[in-house]
Amino acid sequence: MKNILLIGGSYGIGLAIAKELQYENKVLIASRTNEAISDMNVTHIPFDATTDTLDTSKLPEVIHGLVYCPGSINLRPFRGLKPDAFESDLQINFISLVKVIQSVLPNLTAAEQSSIVLFSSVAASMGMPFHTSVAAAKGAIEGFAKALAAEYAPKIRVNVIAPSLTDTPLAEKFLSNEEKREKSAQRHPLKRVGTSEDMAQMAGFLLGDKSSWISGQIFHVDGGMSTLLVNA
Repeated sequence: MKNILLIGGSYGIGLAIAKELQYENKVLIASRTNEAISDMNVTHIPFDATTDTLDTSKLPEVIHGLVYCPGSINLRPFRGLKPDAFESDLQINFISLVKVIQSVLPNLTAAEQSSIVLFSSVAASMGMPFHTSVAAAKGAIEGFAKALAAEYAPKIRVNVIAPSLTDTPLAEKFLSNEEKREKSAQRHPLKRVGTSEDMAQMAGFLLGDKSSWISGQIFHVDGGMSTLLVNA
């Protein structure tokens, strides 16, 4: 049984990952809330990634897998974005991620081989209007992940999942009615919006032994959006 630490696993993609892993692993969730996980086979640690320092005394000595889930979807025209908006997106998506990884590095290196799974966005590789802030923050994650994977190979594997728009509470305002949902679905070659379960299944694979020869990769779980041109 592996020890898997989820940062922000109490809703959305993180919750789906917890549900996917809870029966075959010891899952620890560090998050602000725990209402949705109160009846699950997980351990909750109160934690706000933007303000708190993770209390590592509450963690097992060995951590086999780490997933960082907190993020943002800040879509606005560039001319209306002030520098503090970029700083805020960078803080939640990247700087807080770095702090978490540094704090649990001894636990990760204590495993024979551990796995870190991070989340980017299709916007980091595709030029998309109104995405300058989130694309910058997610782009930082992708570059960081490759460098970290190289530095800690073969001890720690580091991979990134880059979704397109996914049906989560974070994206609720973009999918708030059937018209918006259908329009979003039609933008993807596979003609549907992504689900938390789509991301959870990929995360579960990257945390498991079947991906033990995979590191430093960006996986575009995006309905084909980043590579397939079918709507021209």
